[in-house]
Amino acid sequence: MKFKFIISFLVFMPLLTFAQNKKSKADNLFYGYQYQQAITEYKKEMEKNPLTNHQLLNLADSYFSKGSFDNASELYLEVNKNDTIMSVNRFNKMLQSLSKISERDRVKTFLRSKADKLSPELLENAEFNYSLLEIPNKNDNNIIRDLGINSPQGDFSPAFYKNGILFSSSRSRNSKNVYEPTGESYLNIYFARINSSNALVDVEAFKEIPATEFHKSTPYYSSKLSTFFYILSNTEDGELRYDENGKNALAIGTLSENGRFRFILKDLSTSFYYPFFDDTTERLYFAANFDDSYGGTDLYYVYTNNGQIMSAPINLGPRINSPGNEIAPYIFDGSLYFSSDVFYGLGGMDIYKSNILADEAYTIPVNLGEGINSKSDDFGFIIERSKDDDGLSGFFASNRKGGKGGDDLYAFELDETPGLKTFALGGKVVNLRNKAGLQGAQVRLLNQQGDILKEVVSGTDGSFRIEIPWMSQVTIQAMSDGYSIFSTTYSEEGMKEIQNTAYNMGLAKMEDLITEKEEKTVLKLKKFYFDKGKSTMNAQVETELKKVIDAVERFPQIRLRIESYTDSRGSSSYNKRLSQDRANTIKQYLLSNGLNSHNIIEATGYGEEKIVNNCTNGAYCLDFLHKQNERTLFVVE
Repeated sequence: MKFKFIISFLVFMPLLTFAQNKKSKADNLFYGYQYQQAITEYKKEMEKNPLTNHQLLNLADSYFSKGSFDNASELYLEVNKNDTIMSVNRFNKMLQSLSKISERDRVKTFLRSKADKLSPELLENAEFNYSLLEIPNKNDNNIIRDLGINSPQGDFSPAFYKNGILFSSSRSRNSKNVYEPTGESYLNIYFARINSSNALVDVEAFKEIPATEFHKSTPYYSSKLSTFFYILSNTEDGELRYDENGKNALAIGTLSENGRFRFILKDLSTSFYYPFFDDTTERLYFAANFDDSYGGTDLYYVYTNNGQIMSAPINLGPRINSPGNEIAPYIFDGSLYFSSDVFYGLGGMDIYKSNILADEAYTIPVNLGEGINSKSDDFGFIIERSKDDDGLSGFFASNRKGGKGGDDLYAFELDETPGLKTFALGGKVVNLRNKAGLQGAQVRLLNQQGDILKEVVSGTDGSFRIEIPWMSQVTIQAMSDGYSIFSTTYSEEGMKEIQNTAYNMGLAKMEDLITEKEEKTVLKLKKFYFDKGKSTMNAQVETELKKVIDAVERFPQIRLRIESYTDSRGSSSYNKRLSQDRANTIKQYLLSNGLNSHNIIEATGYGEEKIVNNCTNGAYCLDFLHKQNERTLFVVE
């Protein structure tokens, strides 16, 4: 991928000074991107003196660039074992190399052995995608179409514009200027019209963006702002500008349709790539390699006001960014599409999709699978609804076999949104009484058969996030030592509603649900009354019985004895029968609403047998004193 090569060149250019200071011919060849010659020269130097770890890594990178992954992985592993100088980006290359030589199980073992040193997001992303790639591919590869407008040079970075697309290319511009690392023309922006067959025709240099002798690439057009965003070389008075280390970086510029140009992200020592402006949020997304990078290039965004930068760059975090390179962000229908060369893909750069949640978190990025992705580099994915609204279509770039040049543009049509649909849930496990977060609580997702699909542990503040492939029904459980169990089942409709909310689960301690009364341990409830002389349910009774059901659901092993009492008014036999009918009504309601015979030992009506005050037969008492004797106890055994 030529644009990836440019990224590497700009990232490593400051090291040229290092290479020249060492006065090693092999180093000079390596930093000049002459990898095959560097391999030969490093081998010669090894015969005379051992290579430094820096040089061993250069040699490993050279092997990696030439596709000799067995040699590359051997060297990466050697340096990783003996030293700590390996960058996270080279760590990714080491695992990529192992994956390339069919050592995926070895990669998994390596990840497990380093689990305490790697981010939990990286481990979870890897595990999820490894499992995903084992699922038989359902994509129809015939949806991918090569395009006749590709050139022998690199063609990539498509972007929708009016009735066609803009794209980047290093095809000849009839200019004497040549970009030395590739030997081809500097990148330029072109336009191609989309015809009725969704093919690209009538390619021409895009003249609405002013010409430059140097790089001009990866355009994006915002219809909301009527503005072009694109990258270009840092220049001044028509000449390239360099930082103190001799590096020329790429900046992001904008051009409004009235012809006003301005740089909006510019740093002589930092390159910016692949701008994408989200019209909905007015965020400008891009790729860059700042100091807080998780690997190579990471994805960032800045807040804007009508395209004017209003914040410092914000890293999308370890759920999206990895030890590899992430580029080409694109948002469609609430999902972020991007490309990454992280080690757990199909090979090279792959296209991933992550759903953007309500709390601005991201679901696990899922590989779009074979067809869209290949063993080569696949990147620059864009998608839109078909004009007749019966499907989806779009474009991406790839250097897969069968193309015309290093990178080629491909078109696709889909019946539905690409990528595995997932169910992602986030929130907190809290103490039901004081709403404090519970650390270390187990959160589980179970399928319809009751099998545990995934389990995570809540963080210090009780927070959790869990994700699985989509299914028709899921049961969510939370539990913690000394606390109740939370368990609720949702169908697909309910799953859709809750996954975009902060989902909090309250757990109770048994002592918060019980109290001592009449020298018995009973459930803590508000006192309730049946209608006078009746044993049928009413709203007040039902409200309190729902609390009983909730308590038993939280503590499934709980066993209850239902005791119903009346006051002394009326005959003893009538009161006995009435209280037994009320006890039976309560038992039947509980059994028909989820409890079982294990939870209810017995339901007994005692009538006026156990008066708690002096209001016995024949005694005169006010009504509120008689009411003290009319009660129902749920005795915990």
